[in-house]
Amino acid sequence: MSDFWQKNLSAAKSFRQELHRHPELGWQEHQTAAAIRDRLTALGIDWRLCAKTGTVAHFPSLHPDGCHLALRGDIDALPIEEDSGRSWASRHQGCMHACGHDGHTAALMATAAWLKAHEDQLKGPVTLLFQPAEEGGHGAREMIADGALDGVDEVYGWHNWPAIPFGKMICPDHLVMCGNGTFSVTVKGKGGHASQPELCADPVLAASAITLNLQQIISRRLPPQHAAVVSVTSIEAASGLTVIPQQAVLSGSIRVPDDDTKARINQLIEEICHHTALSYGVTCEVAIQPRYSATINHAKQAEKARRAWLADAEQQLDHAISLPVMASEDFSYYLQQLPGAFALIGADDGERTHQYPCHSPHYDFNDRLLEKVVRWYARLAGAPLPDYTE
Repeated sequence: MSDFWQKNLSAAKSFRQELHRHPELGWQEHQTAAAIRDRLTALGIDWRLCAKTGTVAHFPSLHPDGCHLALRGDIDALPIEEDSGRSWASRHQGCMHACGHDGHTAALMATAAWLKAHEDQLKGPVTLLFQPAEEGGHGAREMIADGALDGVDEVYGWHNWPAIPFGKMICPDHLVMCGNGTFSVTVKGKGGHASQPELCADPVLAASAITLNLQQIISRRLPPQHAAVVSVTSIEAASGLTVIPQQAVLSGSIRVPDDDTKARINQLIEEICHHTALSYGVTCEVAIQPRYSATINHAKQAEKARRAWLADAEQQLDHAISLPVMASEDFSYYLQQLPGAFALIGADDGERTHQYPCHSPHYDFNDRLLEKVVRWYARLAGAPLPDYTE
């Protein structure tokens, strides 16, 4: 079995790097989905299409009354031009696996192979979720709508995290990652000659004031201790050097710990934008996209996830990083439906390319995580494991 284990990990690394060479954006993961399905078929594992480019694989178990687990891996990439210098760098211009979903997918595939080799020893049924469109595409929601969680009792997932030391896990009993939302504000004024601003209604000046006022929501309208962020990330008001434009468009993102805070911040964004615009003699239109809710673990399942991780003596928990992490995850949809847990697992082993943050053009997944996660997933499913090889 040790030989099979090593071959499986080697295949997972090769698969991960092949996925990295051929990234695909959310809801466009056709080649990725085909590669996943081909490998599942070759392993003799039952699977079905789910939510267009998603795939659900299933192990029925000799103990159908045992706890039915779902394990998730996301498969989509990001619209980022890669600059990692790796030999397996993206061959698709303007698209890369800058968040490690290639690694998440490869780990789940290696788990599939190991579970197949031991399916007669599983404690209960296991479902594997190869999910598309996590990066803003609500892929988890669509998987659920297409029956991905039917019959499932508990659901588990993870994300590699370069800001955490290699191999350390964060899996709290409660809030782990914030919810998010985006907004755009179109400020409409009256353009004209830059030498006669008194004859204009300047949307650039108004957009600048709106930007400053929005940054005061946290600490002036909400307590500074609140785990929330409001960030204006762009202002567009293209014009000539001597021309005051007709309009300016600003946009940004929010991070929130719960839906009540999201509703309050959205209300304040509307209020501040309209009142500020009025004071500058312009008008504005505000568009808000709610995106994802916070990812909140269930205490019993989080404890189960931590115990499975710590069963290997080499594994540790991380207690240094501040929680919640302000990034967002559509795994929140699963946790709204079922008990489960989501973990962050450290990727920083001292190698520079493993220290770049997710969504950086220099980012690359740490392949050393594959064995750790396969062991964790397999242990959650009740499969036997060989001696640790790290």
